[in-house]
Amino acid sequence: MDIIRLLPDSVANQIAAGEVIQRPASVVKELLENAIDAEAKEILLIVKESGKKRIEVIDDGNGMTEADARMAFERHATSKIQGADDLFKIRTKGFRGEALASIAAVAQVELQTRHQEREVGTELDIEGSRVLRQEASSHSNGTRFIVKNLFYNVPARRKFLKSDQVEMRHIIEEFQRVALIHPDIGFRLMKDGNELFDLRPGSHRQRIVGVMGTAYDQRLVPVEEHTELVNVSGFIGKPEFARKRRGEQYLFLNQRFIKSPYLHNAICKAYDELLPAGAHPSYFLHLMVDPAKVDINIHPTKTEVKFEDERSIYAIVSSAIRQSLGRFNIAPSLDFEHETGFDVPPLSQGQAIRIPDIQVDPDFNPFENGPSKTQQGDREYSYSNRSSNKGSWEQLYEVGRLLEKEDKRITESAERADADVVPEEEEESIQVSSPKGAWVHPLGSRYLLTSVLSGALVIDIQRAHERILYERFIHSLALQGGQSQQMLFPQTLELSAKQMESMLIHADDLKHLGFDLEPFGPRSIKVNGVPAEEHITDAVEHLRDWVDDLGDDVTGKSPGQELAKGMARRMRYSGGHVLQEMEMRDLVDRLFACEQPYHCPSGHPTVMNIDIEDLDRKFGHSI
Repeated sequence: MDIIRLLPDSVANQIAAGEVIQRPASVVKELLENAIDAEAKEILLIVKESGKKRIEVIDDGNGMTEADARMAFERHATSKIQGADDLFKIRTKGFRGEALASIAAVAQVELQTRHQEREVGTELDIEGSRVLRQEASSHSNGTRFIVKNLFYNVPARRKFLKSDQVEMRHIIEEFQRVALIHPDIGFRLMKDGNELFDLRPGSHRQRIVGVMGTAYDQRLVPVEEHTELVNVSGFIGKPEFARKRRGEQYLFLNQRFIKSPYLHNAICKAYDELLPAGAHPSYFLHLMVDPAKVDINIHPTKTEVKFEDERSIYAIVSSAIRQSLGRFNIAPSLDFEHETGFDVPPLSQGQAIRIPDIQVDPDFNPFENGPSKTQQGDREYSYSNRSSNKGSWEQLYEVGRLLEKEDKRITESAERADADVVPEEEEESIQVSSPKGAWVHPLGSRYLLTSVLSGALVIDIQRAHERILYERFIHSLALQGGQSQQMLFPQTLELSAKQMESMLIHADDLKHLGFDLEPFGPRSIKVNGVPAEEHITDAVEHLRDWVDDLGDDVTGKSPGQELAKGMARRMRYSGGHVLQEMEMRDLVDRLFACEQPYHCPSGHPTVMNIDIEDLDRKFGHSI
């Protein structure tokens, strides 16, 4: 019995849609790219409920005839290529002919379009790959796509979509990728009736600033390099603005966004010795390569490519960035041609060069008794009688011995005072469970040394403080009421659209941790208060970093815990912070009051025990 049969078109389209349409952002990408291929100069994107309910793209491009409007929804129907050879000279965004067919297979689609040479337009309704209606209509030049109820007929796919805020972040990311590389086209983005972007045509630098925020205008360094193999243009970020998390790396090939770990490594290589370990620079780079020397047909989303001569491109990209960093004095440099020995102030007019008159008393000996004097000009310098200081250096050892005895006396006195306060029967238990009440001494700038009954403990100051802050923040989240310290002068934090969405995602957690925030425009936040912590510095800048570091997906993690961990890591004592005696004792007491005092939130140890028996073995004493 034959068991192999052809799948129905509707099922085949849904399977194909799974490769191309993964989430609402995929629909946005395909529709925006189609509008650009249609030579649109103004594009409007309207999103409702993060694209799950409605995605609308309106453009003023060439439009389609009634026949083309119907044919566009067939699989592998395209106007971009005619034969296999055309795959190696593609300069358009789309060419597979899968996008509209895939969208129509998993959504309800309305199309309104009119070709610029036709007087009458066309309307088309499609639902689950089935054409419900097609008729003539009056419509302005261009095309209007409306995609409603995405994955309405594939509930399993719809169930696995993320929250509205996360899906909106993905939409914004796709919008930014398209808008950044087309500064000559006007773009607008409306979300639930609110305008997030209104980008007017302009230069590449103006577009970057419009997308990422006005603060980026001072962070950009231009890059320009033209070779026979590749042309490199765009901007890179200054090293001091590099971040530990990726997210501001935009690489384009022939006006198409791509992902290339190989070229990312080339860019980072150019920043050698300018960035701390683990930091990633920002870049907005555009590569122009002969389409015949690159293969973009290796992935359905066309974000992965293969170069014919990738090693040469690697070297050219890295060299171009190095030159830009050097040309604009970003990289440190030394001027070996400048002779500083000739940096002598000029003589005033009429002044003659005079050799200095130096007189020396050859009989002067600072270790001998008796007066001595030397004369220079009209001034006389006298050395008064003094006792001989021969052998005085030997007294330094005596002073050291006296200081050592005094320090021992003070320590014994403090221990006796502690013994008077703590009952004798409780002293042992306190020293075993916690070094509270014991002596505490700094050990360098990073560690504390404190005593316990069995020996001594070495405490990592930064990790201990991080553990203390983390548990405090976790308790604040659990109680939903962190203490806030009001700022004398509230600060306004300007964010990118993606950062703003992250802020909305974690608004409640930030409030519970002690941040007092309020919206201040479509892409700005007013910071009225920060968590009450006596050592917090640069809280507003930390807030931007925390939101950035959280990322898009937190599957299997608690967003609040991740935020608390990031806050504790940044608010802990800095490496050069010097603790006073009371601060050291307070740190030790608070550490051992924690539920998990022996490890920081990242799992690294906070304390190390020095056992007396181990010391005896190291010194060779018999036990």
